[in-house]
Order: sequence, then structure tokens, then C-alpha cells
Amino acid sequence: MSAAESYRDHNSEHTALSAREAEILDFERQWWKFSGAKEQGIREQFDMSATRYYQILNGLLDSPEALAHDPLLIKRLRRMRETRQRARSARRLGADG
Repeated sequence: MSAAESYRDHNSEHTALSAREAEILDFERQWWKFSGAKEQGIREQFDMSATRYYQILNGLLDSPEALAHDPLLIKRLRRMRETRQRARSARRLGADG
């Protein structure tokens, strides 16, 4: 079960995005407009650690509801995640070979 599914199951019985999940996606789309560090904005706006925020966000990337909510953002974040995963795999393979 993904982090978003776990969060959603724990906090809501419906399958649509919760208000908090929608706020997380909206924040992720516009975080650079806020002053200060992103982690500080996460703490102030959501009262959660950056680690928990990224767990929820990562789960949302696999959510059809999140894709319907903001397809451009979700597709961009998926590409970024895949690029990081490929880089990690390449580093591991380079170290093993």
C-alpha cells in the first residue's frame, strides 16, 4: 500500500483526493513562490515533517485521483522520480561492476 493510500484510508473513506492531499499538490506546484526554505513552508502549512510530506507526495504520484487533479504536475514529478531512480541504479551498478 502506498503512503497516499495509507494516509487516505486512515483519514477518509472515499476515493477522491482529500482536501489535505489537494493542498499538498497545490503547494508542490507553487512552493517556490513562498519565502524561505521549502521544508520550513511544509512545517508551517501542514504541521508535518518534510519526511512525512514527501512520503505522502510520493504516494500521490501513483494515485489516479492525483493525476486527474493535476496531470501536468503529476507527470512532471513522476519523470523527476524516475530520473532519480535511474541515477541511483546506475551508481549502484557502477559500484558493483
